Amino acid sequence: MDVEITEKLLKLWTKYFGESPLPVCFYYTDTEHVAKPAYTDTPRRCVIQAVYDVTEGKSLRLDTESVPCAGGKRYLGFTRTIRPDFEYFLSCGIPGKVRGELYKKTPELVRQSVAVEPAFTAPGNVVVFKRWDTLEASDDPQVVIFFAEPDLIAGLFTLANFDRAEPNGVFCPFGSGCSTVIRYPYLETALTHPRAVIGLFDISARPYLPPDMMSFSVPFKRFVEMMENIEDSFLITESWSRIRNRMP
Repeated sequence: MDVEITEKLLKLWTKYFGESPLPVCFYYTDTEHVAKPAYTDTPRRCVIQAVYDVTEGKSLRLDTESVPCAGGKRYLGFTRTIRPDFEYFLSCGIPGKVRGELYKKTPELVRQSVAVEPAFTAPGNVVVFKRWDTLEASDDPQVVIFFAEPDLIAGLFTLANFDRAEPNGVFCPFGSGCSTVIRYPYLETALTHPRAVIGLFDISARPYLPPDMMSFSVPFKRFVEMMENIEDSFLITESWSRIRNRMP
């Protein structure tokens, strides 16, 4: 990790984004001592809840043992297994057997959705999350996650499209909270022209977040490009100043 990159954003952050929370970075590794393990004393703890806590500066790691949620294990790439009757769980349920979340109209639609999902296997035994200002030279961040309110999301969205001719430098896939914050943005890291991902529309994950909080996740290499554009972009204009002045 180039420490100059972290220092550059810290210098620009308050100027253009006020007291908005600093982003969280994550990377996969086989080195387990780089952060404390996630909370394991709460069996039903949501991955999103644990990751959101990193905005307070508490670095952590997740592995297959510290992710109790079957969906979390799958979307973090620690397993390819799907819970039994998943197509009914996500749709209409089975009376007396499976609670239906009604997120999809029919079980068949769920089966079709699963069939077109991108495959993902974790490239390391653990995934490490650290807030931007706690990154060290030995870290190798792969994705940057912003937990942000609409004004900051708007700024990041516009910056992500600033140097792109086509209009989809950011996309918003349907999926669980952890798939939109972790899996989809990680898969973008392998692309020549990676996109950012807006997420956390997952109804099951949102109770673990403040009501006005969404996510904007982007591959680290793409975020470095975005950061290089900051002082030549709309962020130096009066249009942005009006929004900046109402941010925290």
